[in-house]
Amino acid sequence: LPRDLAGSEFFGHLKGAFTGAFNGKQGQFEAANGGTIFLDEIGNLSYDIQVQLLRAIQERKIRRIGSTVEIPVDVRIITATNEDLKLAVSKGEFREDLYHRINEFAVQVAPLRDRPEDLILFARYFLNQANRELNKPTGAVGRNSFGKVILLHSI
Repeated sequence: LPRDLAGSEFFGHLKGAFTGAFNGKQGQFEAANGGTIFLDEIGNLSYDIQVQLLRAIQERKIRRIGSTVEIPVDVRIITATNEDLKLAVSKGEFREDLYHRINEFAVQVAPLRDRPEDLILFARYFLNQANRELNKPTGAVGRNSFGKVILLHSI
């Protein structure tokens, strides 16, 4: 998500709020009200969006870009990033208060490159999904093929 679009995507905007805002738009927080929102690559957010996000978390209210009306929101937030947020906090690139708000329950997942055996699981999952979506068998991947995939992956 480009940094300049994050505010509009997260919180929405009013018609005419900025150049190109020809219509009003509901943001993802408002759309997720009563449910869960997933924010990927949260480490890449600009400082001003971090401030707005922290406010939304603390006050449970958002304001569309160009509006003075506060909209109450009740959302569960799940975030992900491949950035080292502790390091970003120490460098002043990520707000410490926001870090503590979003880091209530952390799950560390090793990169796929360190888990070649999981390639088999993913290949089977996506093959089965393709079979269902295409409504026909697309074939099976044999064990020998998986060995080749893992070998190529490790090179």
